Amino acid sequence: MTTLIINNKSIEFNGDEQMPLLWFLRDEAGLTGTKFGCGIAMCGACTVHLDGVPVRSCQATVASAAGKKITTIESVGETPTGKAVQLAWVNLDVVQCGYCQSGQIMSASALLAQKQNPTDADIDAAMSGNVCRCSTYVRIRAAIHQAANALSQEAKG
Repeated sequence: MTTLIINNKSIEFNGDEQMPLLWFLRDEAGLTGTKFGCGIAMCGACTVHLDGVPVRSCQATVASAAGKKITTIESVGETPTGKAVQLAWVNLDVVQCGYCQSGQIMSASALLAQKQNPTDADIDAAMSGNVCRCSTYVRIRAAIHQAANALSQEAKG
């Protein structure tokens, strides 16, 4: 029996611990916001946080996630950083087709949790593993800057 802590809730799993975390999240936990893209950790659509670190859930196993705090797109907005990122995404109409955006938001939120005032180079480096077929990269970068500014203003009171 494996216990996973997903979005601050414990979920028991009595199955193959080598199952990709992505399939556990989607098929067992019913959290379908995390998307399957390529299956080889190249596109970033399946990005989730393990203890705050962005990982590709298509390659992470259930066993590798046991004992770690797993955060998915369904709850990232409960954090001030995730909420600021999601709001910036809406304000700047980042989404075109939307398929990759949960992974994009997860990577952006992890970046801003670590670096509150990222440069364009910081953003490009952090987001380089997330592919957007619609090429909304300019809007993604602008949204990350907007979220960083909003968080900075909020911190100033």
